[in-house]
Amino acid sequence: MADVGKDLGNTADPKNIQDLTSFVQNLLQQMQDKFQTMSDQIIGRIDDMGGRIDDLEKNIADLMTQAGVDDGRV
Repeated sequence: MADVGKDLGNTADPKNIQDLTSFVQNLLQQMQDKFQTMSDQIIGRIDDMGGRIDDLEKNIADLMTQAGVDDGRV
């Protein structure tokens, strides 16, 4: 039983609390950085897809014009 009290006393040591706080802050910062990187990648891919869709729409419109279909009916 004396060991339990001694162990609990060690967790209240300011150095241990500071180390734990620093570790948790560092871990949270790393997670935030990774999420930001992933978010930036997703946004970049969405932008790329938007550009491809715009190009596809333009190509379809050009093909329809070449085929003589101007009103959108085939």
